[in-house]
Amino acid sequence: MRQARYPLVLTALVLGLTSAPGSAERNLVPTLERSFDVCPDRPAEHVWMQEIPLRQAYQRVLVQDIYRAQNLERIVQTGSCDCEIQFPSWDAAEAVFRESYASDERWEMLQASDAYNRRANAARPAAKAICDAAGNW
Repeated sequence: MRQARYPLVLTALVLGLTSAPGSAERNLVPTLERSFDVCPDRPAEHVWMQEIPLRQAYQRVLVQDIYRAQNLERIVQTGSCDCEIQFPSWDAAEAVFRESYASDERWEMLQASDAYNRRANAARPAAKAICDAAGNW
């Protein structure tokens, strides 16, 4: 059995980290409530997305990826970062999902998610610059 090299230092460090009054006490309470500093009146996801079974969560993720890509591209196209542009209704993203992907296999949806993530990531720097200038990022 190997002995610890610095048992007192380790003990002091652990006690110091676990019992530091004030600095560690912040009453952080986990919650599912979402609040936003920017565009607080964002539309909620459609109910079917929120209630989707866990085994089919990839469908919800695909709609979210479509929504994100559409919104970032819209910001770049319009040059505007108004809340209605940045966070519109989910209807357009859901329509794309239903028209193009709803009957696809899981692996096809995962590939589509990847493609939408690439589109969103490509548009993100330009969209961020527009929104930063508007103070809305």
